Amino acid sequence: MSELTERLSPSERPSLRERIEQLRRRLGVVDGPVLPRHPQVASWRTATADDIDAIHAVTAAVDRRDHPSWTTPREEIADSFDLPHIDHSRDTVLALDAAGEVIAVGSAFLHPAQAGALTVTLSGAVQPELWHRGIGTAVFGWQCARGLEQLAEGAATLPSEVDEWTADLKVYAAESNIAHQRLAQARGFAPERWFATMMRELTADAPDVGLPVDAETRGMRVIEYTRDRDDDVRLARNDAFRDHWGSLPSAPESWAKFVGGEFFRPDLSRLVVDADGRIAAFCLASVIEDDWESLGVPHAYIDLIGVVRAHRKRGLAPAVVAATLRAIAAADLDRAVLDVDTDSPTGANTLYERLGFVADERSVALVARA
Repeated sequence: MSELTERLSPSERPSLRERIEQLRRRLGVVDGPVLPRHPQVASWRTATADDIDAIHAVTAAVDRRDHPSWTTPREEIADSFDLPHIDHSRDTVLALDAAGEVIAVGSAFLHPAQAGALTVTLSGAVQPELWHRGIGTAVFGWQCARGLEQLAEGAATLPSEVDEWTADLKVYAAESNIAHQRLAQARGFAPERWFATMMRELTADAPDVGLPVDAETRGMRVIEYTRDRDDDVRLARNDAFRDHWGSLPSAPESWAKFVGGEFFRPDLSRLVVDADGRIAAFCLASVIEDDWESLGVPHAYIDLIGVVRAHRKRGLAPAVVAATLRAIAAADLDRAVLDVDTDSPTGANTLYERLGFVADERSVALVARA
């Protein structure tokens, strides 16, 4: 919500639908998601499950340019075709060359959570050898139009009294990819948040940090993740991240894809539970062997670290992260990698530095708000 809108009394504020229409005008989107035109694109169409490999090929090619240490797994793209809130026949556009090969892709996904915010994330890729020819501009224009359509469709399903909700479009760009950032800013997006990839070598000793011993942590213990706690951890994750920038509750369907996927490693993941077995903190890790060659060493990725809000500032985060690092080292993996919001309200980047992590690549989130 804009600063001007926030200063207005509730009766004077424009409705959510009116604010979305104002955003449409600010972004210069006149029509809905009409298939783009470009002289170097032979044809355009939306995506089907038969396009998974082609989408992955373009995405991986851009990943190798933007952040050489990792690439998007094919499985992540395939999983998105099974999620009930995504319809690629409406949400993803493809650009094809004269031979029918996919040369660019753009998606707009509305987050399924109904938690006070309508958020659409835009993601896309153009084969690197075709950069700086305007194809990305054409794709991004379609994404914005589809994203605004999704916001309007979402707003239309809400009761009239929910006009206090927010609505936004969001795109993430590698800090080194200035062209991507300029493309979004030219459409009216503004940089709001920066994220860093951090790495911790495990060829030396993993940190020996345990749970603090005091009255507030009496009875707590660190345990290995087990699959019977899947939904308990999802709920703990939603509580821990409720006040984090841009975070919305994780839905059961997407959570099941994550913890049930081939990359998630329960044996490397750790939980802190209280005397009654309730989850107080968690550190969840995955292993994607396809990325080992890119980074040069066998490593694990730490997907999520959190402490439920009732147990913050008790020293649980360093203990659960250290326990996970020891498990990763014991599995003969040489490095741990994670991503962190550099403005996290919990000061997470400082915590990770104390545990021996060093910042590497950075990315930026750019947002257009209704």
